[in-house]
Amino acid sequence: MNFSRQALLGIGMIIGGSVMLYAMVQQIGDSNKTKPASAMIEKQSPTQESPQPLTTDIETEKRILAQKQKERAARVAEQERRAQQFLSEQEAAEAQALAKARAESQQYLASTAPAKDKEAEESKDAEQDTATATKSSTDSDNTATATESDNSAREQQKVAQAQQEAKLKEQAAAKKLAESKKEAEAKKQAEAKKQAEAEKKQKAAEIAKNEVPKSPTDYQVKKGDGLIKLARQHNMPVEVLAQANNLSPSTSLQLGQNITIPSRQQVDRLAREAAAAEKAREEKRQKEEALAKKSADAKREAQQKLSEARKEVKETDAKGSFGVQVALANDQAKADELAKKFQSAGYQVKTSPTSRGVRVIVGPERGKVAALALKDKINSDPKVNTTSAWVLYWR
Repeated sequence: MNFSRQALLGIGMIIGGSVMLYAMVQQIGDSNKTKPASAMIEKQSPTQESPQPLTTDIETEKRILAQKQKERAARVAEQERRAQQFLSEQEAAEAQALAKARAESQQYLASTAPAKDKEAEESKDAEQDTATATKSSTDSDNTATATESDNSAREQQKVAQAQQEAKLKEQAAAKKLAESKKEAEAKKQAEAKKQAEAEKKQKAAEIAKNEVPKSPTDYQVKKGDGLIKLARQHNMPVEVLAQANNLSPSTSLQLGQNITIPSRQQVDRLAREAAAAEKAREEKRQKEEALAKKSADAKREAQQKLSEARKEVKETDAKGSFGVQVALANDQAKADELAKKFQSAGYQVKTSPTSRGVRVIVGPERGKVAALALKDKINSDPKVNTTSAWVLYWR
């Protein structure tokens, strides 16, 4: 299988990198071991030579030796760092190659099923690649690169073919789904149309059942019946049904009570009469409102004039008192009754007997101008309902 081949190739690369890393570490260890020996030989050589005068300070030699040791340690550390960096790069490359091989193998296995004869051939190639990688890391890298390129090309071709087949299958599935949706939508529309026709027929049957009868019919009230319910059942205003039975629209029906269901002609006539009566009531109400508004405006204007007149009289200090006669009663009882009505409207009233009857006088007002204004106010006051008030001199 391709997966086994790629796995063996990755293992070979890991083994080659490990061999190279081990060789480098061994070389670094050997160099560290040889340098102290040479230093010892160099240190012992002066003892074999002829004695020299001790002109060098011991402390200077120690300092030089310590400096050399530091330099050697630095070189060793640098070599270890480079070896570690190389090892990290090698591991990263191997991990990337292995991950790529695994991804391509999984994609290939998901798209197509491998054949048995190809599996044997790929296993044989993987074993050869592993043997080659064990001989030399460089040769294994070159062989892995060539094999990976070849495998990648084949895998890409197979993947492209699998993608093309998947695309064709997807298009066929999408087409089939669209056709299914279209058929379902057509079926749904047909059912909706059928249901609408059934509802229309049912509604027509209900309308025909609840249609207003052509001639008056008697009906006996059952449990749960009321004027509103019966009016809705027979498609007529509740006011018309109540008027046809001389009832109020808010009247409660009694169980077993007999009522009349009017005919279409009666319903139309009663509806016209009800509309005419409603129109007349509305016109009357509007007239009353207009009259009340006019009376209120006139009363307000008369009160304003009266206030201005009283102010003018006060400023001019006119002499004399005037009153407003509102009625001439036949007797004192009638005069007292009229006086009481004007007093309830807020006026000051007095009665004065004369040879022709008993006068009912509102006032007095100081000055004739104020009395005239008071007369206008009384004539426009709907509470007293009089238009015959006139001014007379009080005294």
